[in-house]
Amino acid sequence: MRIALVTHYFPAHRGGIELVAGELAKRLAESHGAEISWHASDTDPPPQLAGVACVPASAWNGLERALGVPYPVWSPSAFWRLAATVRAADAVHLHDCLYLPNLVAYAVARLARRPVLVTQHVAMVPYRNPVLRALLFLAYRSLARIVLGGATRVAFVSDAVRRYFSFVHFQAPPELVPNGVDHAVFHPVADPRRAQLRSQLGAGPDMPLLLFVGRFVEKKGLLLLRELAERLRRVRWVFAGWGPLDPEAWRLPNVRVARDRAGRQLAPLYQAADLLVLPSVGEGFPLVVQEAMACGTPALVSDATAAGLPEAGPLLLAEPLDAERWTARIAALAGSDELAALRPRVEAFAREQWSWERCSGRYAGLLGLARDIRST
Repeated sequence: MRIALVTHYFPAHRGGIELVAGELAKRLAESHGAEISWHASDTDPPPQLAGVACVPASAWNGLERALGVPYPVWSPSAFWRLAATVRAADAVHLHDCLYLPNLVAYAVARLARRPVLVTQHVAMVPYRNPVLRALLFLAYRSLARIVLGGATRVAFVSDAVRRYFSFVHFQAPPELVPNGVDHAVFHPVADPRRAQLRSQLGAGPDMPLLLFVGRFVEKKGLLLLRELAERLRRVRWVFAGWGPLDPEAWRLPNVRVARDRAGRQLAPLYQAADLLVLPSVGEGFPLVVQEAMACGTPALVSDATAAGLPEAGPLLLAEPLDAERWTARIAALAGSDELAALRPRVEAFAREQWSWERCSGRYAGLLGLARDIRST
């Protein structure tokens, strides 16, 4: 089965959407015999995956550099190659509905009568900039309504995202398919090894170690995190990521930035940390929360993020996005045994609930159904 896969970036860009797309592509090719042609921006090197032909698209990425908005604009020749791949495919898999290449691929697929599977990762992002916020709202109410409503099948990564798009009239009932976790990489370590990892990050046995993983942009809560780091000086903060709101610019002695970490390189940070702190907005259920929990590390997230996967709710630490409440919650956690008591429970939950094998099997079924629809 020939699948045209479209994302805005390749996994080397280190965003959750492209990392998920890479895991699914690898497993659909290896375990389900799919032949995948993956089109994404040439801003980063493509991965080397058996059964996956990567097609870098010449792109301008100025919006992400200037505004922190990941929206690359492809060249006409890149769209031409994409259209040819879509017409030759048995099915088209789009990750998110608003990126310009995905809109073009959807239009070509509809004209060529190719089935389309859309994985929708995120919902509305409440940007501080009113223009960005208004543009995104209008795009979801118009373009997203068309793409998600016209797709053969739609999969949501979280229940919160599915609820947001309740205004869409779907061709078939949408599926809820949580992302998987590679438990061979993301798992707890023994206490001596954990102590060694914490020491390397500048955290002694009695110093709380808090971790953030993601892009350094407004959507991920960097403005709130700066305030928390300034208030909570007696804890060690590690920020793993990249972006325009660089924590190094805060010049705080309790803040350390880990750059160029992605995939399995993040595992030691999760294993060492006492708590993942992620005050992001407009996301489904972030992959970094799943990876941290698989390593036994609890997560403090917004109440909106926690609502994305209700079954994980009892094991998630959630608060509305308010600096006073987050400061008080972290201070209370740092002075108690609650985090240590949660570690075995969150790891057990992650191991039982999330696997890439189960996730890719669900997608194989969705793509097989799409192929059957085309044949009829």
